[in-house]
Amino acid sequence: MAHTAGASLRLGVDEKKLAAVWEYRTSPLYTEAERVALDFAIAAASQPNAVTDELFAAMKRHWSETQIVEIVGVVALFGWLNRFNDTMATPLEEEPIEVGEKFLAPHGWNVGRHRR
Repeated sequence: MAHTAGASLRLGVDEKKLAAVWEYRTSPLYTEAERVALDFAIAAASQPNAVTDELFAAMKRHWSETQIVEIVGVVALFGWLNRFNDTMATPLEEEPIEVGEKFLAPHGWNVGRHRR
């Protein structure tokens, strides 16, 4: 989460939008397409997978087939990376720790065993 939050800032996401990610379903900072993509990502990352036909249809209304494949690829890759890094207790670098503490910690995130 912390790496992704930091990357979003480096890619131009406004800090206010990142801070509002926890309220993406109701925040005016998020478009309907972004809300659907975030719902889809959460469902795709769930165990068991929670993507429904209705959710997939909603994705198709906002995203191309290529974009959907890319979103699923990112969800799958980060699922693997998270499992690997959590298992290995891979230390986090300073930048993701700082971003995590600023934007994620108020909602329950902590560096835990990933502190250097």
